[in-house]
Amino acid sequence: MNKIVLFKVFMSPNIDKALLDVIHSGWIGEGPKVKEFEEKLSDYFGNPYLTTLNNGTAGLHLAYHLAQNQDEYKGYHNSNRNEIITTAITCTATNTPIISTGAKIVWADVDPITGNIDPKSIENKITKNTKAIAMVHWGGNPCEIDKINAIAKKYNIKTVEDGAHSMGMEYKGKKIGNHSDYTILSLQAIKHVTSVDGGILMLKSQKDYERVKLLRWYGIDRTIREGIDLRCELDVVEAGYKFHMNDVCAIIGTKNFEHVEDILSKYRDNAKFYNEAFKGQSAIITTPENPDGRSSYWLYTIHLNNRDEVMKNLDQDGIMSSKVHARNDIHSMFKEFQTTLVNAQKFNNTHLCIPVGWWVSKDDREYIAEKVIKYAK
Repeated sequence: MNKIVLFKVFMSPNIDKALLDVIHSGWIGEGPKVKEFEEKLSDYFGNPYLTTLNNGTAGLHLAYHLAQNQDEYKGYHNSNRNEIITTAITCTATNTPIISTGAKIVWADVDPITGNIDPKSIENKITKNTKAIAMVHWGGNPCEIDKINAIAKKYNIKTVEDGAHSMGMEYKGKKIGNHSDYTILSLQAIKHVTSVDGGILMLKSQKDYERVKLLRWYGIDRTIREGIDLRCELDVVEAGYKFHMNDVCAIIGTKNFEHVEDILSKYRDNAKFYNEAFKGQSAIITTPENPDGRSSYWLYTIHLNNRDEVMKNLDQDGIMSSKVHARNDIHSMFKEFQTTLVNAQKFNNTHLCIPVGWWVSKDDREYIAEKVIKYAK
């Protein structure tokens, strides 16, 4: 029996020639294909202030950088030590860049069913040193974005949306990338759309956009100017990073992105099937979709009192399942910031993700639902 996998790489069937053309073009760094990809993405999301990067984590690093240094870089380490409020129910990639920028992590609790950060917990954690709030849309299900942004506005701090799970997610009639100061998406291998690896950073202001275009490439202005010897005569104002995308990844992303709506429709259709299949099953708690939004359903998450037993039995039946991410505040690298998170622990004790992606056939999903119902207690 072939195992029904939890994740699978989608690669466009018409990618080969386009990729080979780029590889043999003589220009494989950040060039015309990156620009073309950004234009397509910008049109899709409806945000003109969009940049591509070499991964989503780079986008988070830049967002945390900007949140702490609004006008210019003054140094991350200071006597007051900046704070960023975040969630433990996520990949560690959400939170390691906070440490990398020298800031202090402050954990907020989550909704015990959706796994999304709790606005009430956020407000209780704000201090004079808070610079930003990071929200993660677990599985592509929107957080309470408006409530969180209202809190941020009240205290004059920035908001960062980690939308690594959230390609195509919508909130109050608008696609992700149009609500908060900084929004990142991931183009990593197993996401809805992949560029092999890559990330997207969308911004609210032109000022931040222009700054990010410099910061993603060491801080150097790559605009070609007459009479300038490459960039040798240009002053670099702010130290940046090597976070840019290249044309090889961009053409892969472009070709895969042509299929985005079909990919999303399959995730959503499978999720709809599970919602109906599990309705009335008292041993299975499904995750409610935010009524103000539309989930991308990168993950389909259920809650089970006998989660570990179900996971083991599903594996024996050829079905891959996983927690995907466990609360990451308990890692040794975060020991300085540890605190009690009652609802995060509740979520962590019971949550399980089952296959929901474009590769899950109608027969597959019926089989999966049948087995989950059989083993849930």
